[in-house]
Amino acid sequence: MEENQSKKMNIKIIVASHKPYVMPEDKIYLPVQVGSHGKESINFQRDDEGENISEKNPRFCELTGLYWAWKNLSCDYLGLAHYRRHFTIAAGKEWNSNKLLPSEKIKYVLNGKQAGALLKKYPIVLPKKRSYYIETLYSHYAHSHYARHLDITREIIEEKYPEYLESFDRTVKQRSGYMFNMYIMRKDLSDEYCQWLFDILFELEARLDVGELSAFQERLYGRVSEIIFNVWLNYQVKENEYACKEIGCMHMESINWLKKGGAFLKAKFFHQKYSGSF
Repeated sequence: MEENQSKKMNIKIIVASHKPYVMPEDKIYLPVQVGSHGKESINFQRDDEGENISEKNPRFCELTGLYWAWKNLSCDYLGLAHYRRHFTIAAGKEWNSNKLLPSEKIKYVLNGKQAGALLKKYPIVLPKKRSYYIETLYSHYAHSHYARHLDITREIIEEKYPEYLESFDRTVKQRSGYMFNMYIMRKDLSDEYCQWLFDILFELEARLDVGELSAFQERLYGRVSEIIFNVWLNYQVKENEYACKEIGCMHMESINWLKKGGAFLKAKFFHQKYSGSF
């Protein structure tokens, strides 16, 4: 009965990936090959079919998959996950072990029955917030990337969506936020968000010169979106009182916390920009 309910609800969670990887078998998941433009297929749904921005993937990251889903998928609920990061309601002690392979962890990923039960109660499901403790969202971005990206984004929001300006100013002062561009939402809300998001990002792209940035730093649009997702969400929750539910974010691969923490501190105290993912 519950399985039929999740099918009736028509939930789709795209899983952004640029390479073959173990994927959930539940039918709510759709692996999407992001940045597939000009590349051989890896037997996932390509993001260069239909209306798409696949060629922007080096700068927009997983957002090319989100754009494809926005424009080409028909569903009641839409979500975004990553091949290395998935939603879960399982306790961390069950999956948070470096001894477990991705093929073993995959069974703890949120399934259709669980997603259906959550979405019957909540129109928006999110990964748990990430805390920066000694940094605000703005200062962390400024130290690890370039502050002007957010400064110009603020100008665009002031011009195009002035009702969101207060939310922007409040959000960038937070010391935590929802990261990774991950969410599961009612499709009408996701559509509204995507319309807002990509309108801002395309204008930001038109105003920025990224010619001198490294390939890693050039991926800025996928990072700016992480912050302004919180701007959009804070505004929507305040205005419309949407109920949101936080659940776990499961990392499929081990994280080098020593290296990650070192880079975080170097960025804050020694102004060393990030040069890669951790």
